[in-house]
Amino acid sequence: MRDRVVRRGILPVAAVVALCTVAACTSSGDTDSGKGQAQPSGGRAGRADARSAAALHAVEKATTGAGSARIESSTAMGGLLSLTTDGTLGWADGSLGTLRITCTGGRLAETMHQLNSTSMEARLLPDAYYAKVGDAFARRLHGRHWIRYAYDDLAALPGGSGAQLKDQLRSTAPLQPVRLLLASGDVRRVGEETVRGRRTTHYSGTVVPAALTGRYATALREQLQQAGVTTETVDLWVDDHDLLVKKVERGELASGRMFSTAYYRDYGVKVSANRPPAEDTADFTELMGTRSP
Repeated sequence: MRDRVVRRGILPVAAVVALCTVAACTSSGDTDSGKGQAQPSGGRAGRADARSAAALHAVEKATTGAGSARIESSTAMGGLLSLTTDGTLGWADGSLGTLRITCTGGRLAETMHQLNSTSMEARLLPDAYYAKVGDAFARRLHGRHWIRYAYDDLAALPGGSGAQLKDQLRSTAPLQPVRLLLASGDVRRVGEETVRGRRTTHYSGTVVPAALTGRYATALREQLQQAGVTTETVDLWVDDHDLLVKKVERGELASGRMFSTAYYRDYGVKVSANRPPAEDTADFTELMGTRSP
């Protein structure tokens, strides 16, 4: 019985941390005021704006060079999960970051509430990420409060989700929404807007997984299909330094409508993430029964 209870708690923790540490396939209706907001087009525009595509290539380059940023996001995935995240992420030399994750609703949030872990800390390091659980769940781990997930061990998750989590957690730069629009062939400039006091240019497009083309098309298509995404709209707000200020994604999942909003600031900020004490850490493979305690 104990093993079944422990294993039931592992997957929600892994899913929550992954959803909060990447800017992928989900979104929240949290917008500044709705003014100038692009509406879902209901279909692809059929052609890309060449100047907009060139601008997003510049965003790719500037984001890669920045190396880190502060992130604040909110996400909802139908009735499955909704949450908020804030913290810092670095990507200059592998994944690095510290995030505060708060589950705000959905079926997985109910499970996390039972584990006394609706609000938790996540730490990303180049070889693994760590999720801090609440005291109720820690008692089932012999008093240990952290779970370590080595990226190479995530393949043990069922349904092919582990490989997806591994790829996403090792690619924490906010580049996926940019690459989605570039691969969609449907990127267009909406106009200039002020977002949280910063002057930005707004770009928008519709993403259809089957129609993606270009360098990243295969990987992006696989990620969207594994998540059950059939179509989504992506909106990006970019500042005068070619850096992403805001991202909004909307779409359809098997579990319902998805929404995700993320804000980025303080690019180049110093990021640190300390490895939790070994005596206070349980390993994911141990809890899944693939390694002896």
